[in-house]
Amino acid sequence: SIALTGQKQLTREEILGIAGVTGRSSLLFLNADDAGARLKANPWIADATVLKLFPDRLHIAITERRAFALWQKDGRVRVVARDGVVVEPFVAPHVAHLPLVVGNGANVKAADFLSVMDRYPQLQEQVHAYVLVAERRWNLRLKNGVDIRLPEAGPAQAIETVIALDREQKLLSRDIAAIDLRNADRVAVRLSDAAAAARAEAIKAKTQKRK
Repeated sequence: SIALTGQKQLTREEILGIAGVTGRSSLLFLNADDAGARLKANPWIADATVLKLFPDRLHIAITERRAFALWQKDGRVRVVARDGVVVEPFVAPHVAHLPLVVGNGANVKAADFLSVMDRYPQLQEQVHAYVLVAERRWNLRLKNGVDIRLPEAGPAQAIETVIALDREQKLLSRDIAAIDLRNADRVAVRLSDAAAAARAEAIKAKTQKRK
């Protein structure tokens, strides 16, 4: 008899197939270490233990990885676990809601940064993608197209600054393209092309009026 525990994503048949256990397998000649190694080689399986209990029982316990985020790199989107391992090379509908992280190394560094973002759900729900720049710092691409450029050090403090400015001045609802917080002593805001053109016209009209 075969006892199997820990499976959620993978079916019983898939696990037994990976382990090399069939209806004709002999408990005596089954190599438990080899079966465990084959299981651990599967990206969905973080750990596995295979025990032979004579005379006629086999126990397989696995610890599965969970789908954590969608990782975009070189134009491809994959499903990754919390530790950055790619568990699926394509995105199925049931995981399409996961956060999207973009860039080299984003799959590995996402867990730490997203744990910071969990403190700010009011901003988190506005984010379309988390973009890792030069494998050092993050940008937030909002659903309305605004980019928030965070510093490498102290991103939480910068996020709190954005939230405060939005609460006091409705910053994220304005006609802007980017908010730059990479310098600790100032916040730089870049207008959208339309807003910049309108501002230039307004300044021009004001100057002509003075003349």
